[in-house]
Amino acid sequence: MALKKFNPRTPSLRQLVIVDRSDLWKGKPVKTLSEGLSSSGGRNNHGRVTARRRGGGHKRTYRMIDFKRRKWDMEATVERIEYDPNRTAFIALIKYEDGELAYIIAPQRLAAGDKVIAAASTDVKPGNAMLLKSVPIGTILHNVEMKPEKGAQIARSAGTYVQLVGRDGVYAILRLNSGEQRLIHGNCMASVGAVSNPDNSNTNKGKAGRNRWLGKRPSVRGVAMNPVDHPHGGGEGRTSGGRHPVSPWGKPTKGKRTRSKKKQSNKFIMRSRHLRKK
Repeated sequence: MALKKFNPRTPSLRQLVIVDRSDLWKGKPVKTLSEGLSSSGGRNNHGRVTARRRGGGHKRTYRMIDFKRRKWDMEATVERIEYDPNRTAFIALIKYEDGELAYIIAPQRLAAGDKVIAAASTDVKPGNAMLLKSVPIGTILHNVEMKPEKGAQIARSAGTYVQLVGRDGVYAILRLNSGEQRLIHGNCMASVGAVSNPDNSNTNKGKAGRNRWLGKRPSVRGVAMNPVDHPHGGGEGRTSGGRHPVSPWGKPTKGKRTRSKKKQSNKFIMRSRHLRKK
């Protein structure tokens, strides 16, 4: 997909850069594969805000995506590529030989009319899914499970991918976009290719209102507040907020490592994503 720029007829159009979605399906999603979605506005079951800067936004319908791909050895045809307001990637509607419909995350270079299949081992072709133990080393992957049959958790966002760089016993070694190298069990499913809509990172919203449409409320800097509202607040004139940046509740932030050293899954990280920063 290409990027769209606009003539500056209004101040908000001057900076606006969006993804051209003219090739996508223009109708509504499949009714049996969609359900209503209510927004919380960042509030918990007591009605208290637990996630700040959320609220408003356009009403959405949730599309139920098949992240497991466990319907094996049955070919499916891509009916169309659709926009999904709940994620940055595009989604593909596929139809199996028995007539069943499903939504999957659309990889790059997948178009209407293409055939996809999920199996224990299959061809290395965009949209196909197979077990990690069957994937050739060097293959670009997305939609990767972290535990067998749990459903894909890694590389689901627009333009993301991981690469299979080796094997260690029953585990596959994956290199993530962050630079982290991680062990994933060979019985986990993964889809071939990189996720669609790579130009999403090159867009420019152009105005604050476009963020409000997405359900994002304004973010006020701590140094612009009063001392009663934030640890960075107050001071004479313009101040930087002190030596150690903290959250409104005094917890260290902006780069402070918060991952527990005792976390059970640490043993699966072969190379930390922080190593390349040193």
